[in-house]
Parts: sequence; structure tokens; C-alpha cells
Amino acid sequence: MTRPPIQQALDLHRQGRLDQAAALYAQILEQEPGNFGALQFLGVLRGQQGRYVEAVRLIESALKLQPQDFGVLANYGQTLMAAGRLQEALEACDQALAIRPDFFEAHYNKAMALFQLKRFAEAVLSFDHALALRPVDAQALNSRGAALWHLGQKAEARASYDRILAARPDHAEALLNRAFLLQELGDPQGALADYDKVLAIAPTNARAWNGRGAVLHALDRNNAALADFEKALELEPAFADALANRATIRWVSSRDQEAAVADLKAALAANPDQPYARGELLHLKMYGADWDDFETEKTLIDSGVRQGQRVVRPFVYQALSSSPADLQSCSRIFTAQFFPPAGQPPSFHHAHARIRIGYVSGEFREQATAYLMAGLYELHDRGKFEVIAIDNGGGDGSAMRRRLEAAFDRLLNIKQMTDAQAADRIRSEEIDILVNLNGYFGAPRMGVFARRAAPIQVNYLGFPATLGASYMDYILADRIVIPEQDRRFYDEQVVWLPHSYQVNDRKRAIAAQTPDRAALGLPETGFVFCNFNQSYKITPDVFTCWMRVLKSVEASVLWLLSAQPPFQANLRREAERQGIAPDRLIFAPSLPPDQHLARLKQADLFLDSLPYNAHTTASDALWAGVPLITCLGTSFPGRVAASLLNAIGLPDLVTRSMADYETLAVRLARDSQALRSIRRKLADNRLAAPLFDTDLFRKSLEAAYTTMWRRWTNGEPARGFAVDPPASAG
Repeated sequence: MTRPPIQQALDLHRQGRLDQAAALYAQILEQEPGNFGALQFLGVLRGQQGRYVEAVRLIESALKLQPQDFGVLANYGQTLMAAGRLQEALEACDQALAIRPDFFEAHYNKAMALFQLKRFAEAVLSFDHALALRPVDAQALNSRGAALWHLGQKAEARASYDRILAARPDHAEALLNRAFLLQELGDPQGALADYDKVLAIAPTNARAWNGRGAVLHALDRNNAALADFEKALELEPAFADALANRATIRWVSSRDQEAAVADLKAALAANPDQPYARGELLHLKMYGADWDDFETEKTLIDSGVRQGQRVVRPFVYQALSSSPADLQSCSRIFTAQFFPPAGQPPSFHHAHARIRIGYVSGEFREQATAYLMAGLYELHDRGKFEVIAIDNGGGDGSAMRRRLEAAFDRLLNIKQMTDAQAADRIRSEEIDILVNLNGYFGAPRMGVFARRAAPIQVNYLGFPATLGASYMDYILADRIVIPEQDRRFYDEQVVWLPHSYQVNDRKRAIAAQTPDRAALGLPETGFVFCNFNQSYKITPDVFTCWMRVLKSVEASVLWLLSAQPPFQANLRREAERQGIAPDRLIFAPSLPPDQHLARLKQADLFLDSLPYNAHTTASDALWAGVPLITCLGTSFPGRVAASLLNAIGLPDLVTRSMADYETLAVRLARDSQALRSIRRKLADNRLAAPLFDTDLFRKSLEAAYTTMWRRWTNGEPARGFAVDPPASAG
């Protein structure tokens, strides 16, 4: 028996033979223009082909014939949604549900339209209505999980994926989404297990290879991570995420700047909106002093931040932006994506004889943060404070590591813990004040702070800007790095310490032997300017200023820290372009800290950078007896050197414009008597002024902690305050 033409067309349609089905539907409509089925199903088919104008017209014609057909209304809503007419799609779904409230497809389509409108809370409600009718529908549960994720309800999102996998353990999409989520939840081992399950089911899934590589990178297994990114790119050569991730590995593992830059350029070619890639690209180019299109790229990044785009990571942006408002926006964007508040904050009921301070860091080793902080840890008043290291990095076997281990009351290693496990462990230790020494720098654990691991949480030292997070209560500063008028750019409450915010270790060793200039590659005579910042802090404008200084001071040289190629070649080429002999730039290799401080003594004057000053490097120079000049910036990173100079009694070395900075550099290089006077004053103040008085700083900091704790125990909210100077040192 021959099947009716409409059934034949439907059979072809279901088999995916769309052109043949369309031809048969059209034939039916030629003979019978008002055929309800042909109008409806040809409309659906045209929607599948992306011919939305025709699809909508056909389904509307079908609805004129049967306006109460809830199935056609559901198809209409789905087609309108595909066409981007989301509000009309919602109306069509509501019409279908008014006729049949228990219609799963209409609830699901409505939820998807709400999802696309970013009305995620409403979408979850509609998904719940759909799931009440089909409790284990994988599509609805998967999309519900995504909506909850967007709402920051990550535990609930995971529960949605778990429901799918309880019924269908081999559901690759749910496994993949759960892996992504576990990665964000700070559970790399759980994520890795799910990625492995996905790849056992679908070995050609490029997203799974890429995600697995990202987890392996987080676990410091960079060779294996690189292999996974390579596999993802074999499967999908223009996969922007994998290209950006491979760039990270190429840079972190082997400092292969050329290959990393090429990958980032390819990622942006594949996806101009690739999250954070534009910022990473400019950052890597700055490491190599590759300033092609610097101003254009910086303008694009500034514009992206102001539009709320994920264009640059907060740490990278500090070397680019002079605006505390933009830096705040950048941190808020980053925090909202990766580290939103995780659930309801717990209740705390601490009552200790001593206040428990927990310092969270990934750098309890030979590293700048440890160089600054070591003496403070040792000097904390153990009659009033317990001092606990919360270590996210592990040891390096160094003398500094041994010193730090001896300085703390105890050390808690959280490196292998998930964020949730680490937060629980810190709560079990009943830490009163948890100090974040990383922020977005180094080996951060912002996810621990997002879980409110302690009643008071403080941003200090590692990240000189706001973290943009509501759960960070305070930031430690001084009146120079955060002036009163700038406090609105900090989501934390500002606590002003009386001298410089930066702690320094009075015990820092300087090697007894100072190498002579010849051994360092410096000229025996002539003036030596220096800057030992990381190369990414050098901007084209600052370098041009330095070249003008060299041009004005005959026989002077500029002594810089060596960096990966092509840094030296690019700087020498640029110097020559500006009329300076390339050999007047001298590059110094990295040395152990005590030897570096000793060689610094051969410099005459340290020239600071903007918008990101020397921080620990500035303290190095002053501790070694080398004067430093700076220009007062307009954001925290650009005001640190001014803070240090004021705290050591040399405010005259702080200028207010780059023109004045340049003039001062030239004047001091030409006026040996004035420079000798400054060096004598620096030598006199080195152990007398507040900057290197670790115990004086300790007293101020402990007064700050005590005030924070008293206010919390009194039930008062966090609010900013200033600490009065201690009566005396010693």
C-alpha cells in the first residue's frame, strides 16, 4: 500500500534527507496550498536549514489554520528562538503552555529562550517545570546546569550534571561540563577523572583534550599538558582556547616567546574575542621589548575593560594602566568569572587567647614576597598572636625555606587540596585573620577566600590593587599608595599604615665582596644608571625618556636585568634608532639575592618605571645604598616607590611629572656633590628611618590586626581606619 505523500515527506525529513523532503512538501503545497502538515513541517525544515524568514512565514500560515495547536506553537517558539527573536519566542511558548500546561517541549523551549536572554534565574524555573515532567531529560538537566553556573550556583550546577550521569554514566557532554565545573571549583583531580572518561568515550573530542591539558598545567605537569594541547590542535587547528593554552605552556615551560606570541596571534585570528588573549599577547611582547602597535593594543585593552570584556588579566593590566578605576573594573570582571562568592558564608565562633593569623602564599621560598616578609614572621609577638603559614607552593629546599619553616608556629600545606577542602581545613584551624599574599599574582588561591575560610580576610603585598571581591574585607596600604580620594576604587576597606605599607626584612644579607665594575661588564668610569625591574615593566615612553637622559649625560650607561630573547636585541635596536650607541645598554644576569645586592652598589642611580614602579626591586636598591628617583603615578602600582622614598626620608627624589623626573636624573648625574649628599643621607637613614625597621612595621601591623579583630568580635562590619605610628622602635 502506497504511503500518503505527507508521510513520505516526513520519512525523508526524519532520515535527514532534507532537500528531498522539502521538494515533496513543496509539491504537496502546490496541489494543496492550505495543507496544515506540509506548512508546519516545511517551516520546521526551513528553520533547520537556517532559512528563518521563510520558516516563520510557513509556521505562521499553519497557525492561522489551527491557532490552538500547542505543538505548532512550540515549533513556532523554537524557530523564533533560532532566528534570534527571543521575546516573541517566549510569547509563543506561553501561548502553548496556556493551552497545555504539561507540555514538556514548551517549557524546555521557554527555558532556552530565557537562557539566551541571560535571564538565568527564570530559565532555571522553566527547566524545573520541564524536569517535573521528564525528571532525567539530559538536555534539560545539562542546560539547567549551565544556567546555575551562570548564576554562580556551582554546587547546584554540579548536582544537575550528577543527575544525568547517575542515569547515563557515559553521557559525554555532561561529563565534559562537570569536568569544566570541577576545574573551576578547584578540584583538578576530579576534573581530570571526568576528562579521561570523556576521552574514553569520544577520543576525538578536542574540547576534552584542551580541558585536560589545562588541568595538567594547573598540576604543574606541563609536558603532559603540552601534549594534550597539541592533540586538541591536531583535531581542530583553529581552536582558539587550545592555541592560547599552548602559548601559556610554551612561555611558562621554555620561555619560547616567539612560539607563544605566534600562538596568541593565531588564537585572536580564530576568535578576536578570545578571553584574555589580547592582554596576554601584549604582555609577552613587553617581556621581549617588542613594542610594535603598543599604543593601539593598549587602547583596545583599555576600551575592552571599560566595556566589561574579558580582555586582560588583572596582574597583566597593572603594567599597562594608570587608572585605579580601570584596574578595579578589570579585577571585578576577573573575579566575577572565576572567583565569585561560593555559597552562604559560614558562621564563626572563635575565642582564642591569641589572635590566629594565617598567611596564605604560594611563595614560601626564595622569592620576592619571602625576602620582604621573613623578618616579620619571626618578630610577631607570640604572646598575642599565633602565626600560621598556609602554603600553596611547597618547599624548594633553600635556606630561605628553612628560615620560614622555623619562623611559623606551624605550616599547613594546601597545594594538593581542592578549594573547598582547603577552606574547610583553614576553618578547622580556627584562623581569625586570613591574609592573602598572592591575590592574582604567582600561585593564587582566591577560591579559598571565595569560600570565606576565616571571619576576616585581608589583601596584602602580592597584588597592589583591589581584588574586586566582596569577601575580601581589608587592604593594607599607606596614604601615598592609596590616597583618601582613591579609596572608592577599592572593594576592600582601606587600612592605612603609618609609614610605608611595604614590610622589609632588616636581616637581608649583602655579600661581603662587591665585584668591581669590570667584572660586571660596566665601564670603569662614567655614570651608571640602572633599573632591575622585570622587562615587562619597561614601556616605550619610559625607555624613550631613559634614552634622552643617556644623551644628556656623556659617557653614561644604562644597566638592566637580562631577559629572554628578543629583549636585548630589541632594546639595543631601539636605542640605536634614538641615537644611542647600543653598547651603552649593559645587561646583567640573574644572581642569588645577596650577590645581586652587592653588585648593585656599583650603580650610581636607579631610574624607576611607570605605570608599574619597582617594588621589591626598589627596596633592593635602597637597602644596597643606591638612590632611586621616581615619578609619582596615579595608581597603587605606580606609587610604591614614592612610598618607600618617603619612608626612608628621601621625598625629594619623588617627582610629579616625567619631565621633572628626566631633569632630576640628568641633574644628579652631572652634580656629583648633590648625589654624594643623597647617598650619605640614604646611608644615615638606612637603619634609622621606618622603611627598614621591621619591628616598627610589626607593631603597626599588629595594631591593625588587633583593631580588625576587636571590631569583628564586637559585631561591627569591616570599615577603613588609620593606624597611629608606634611610640618608638625596638
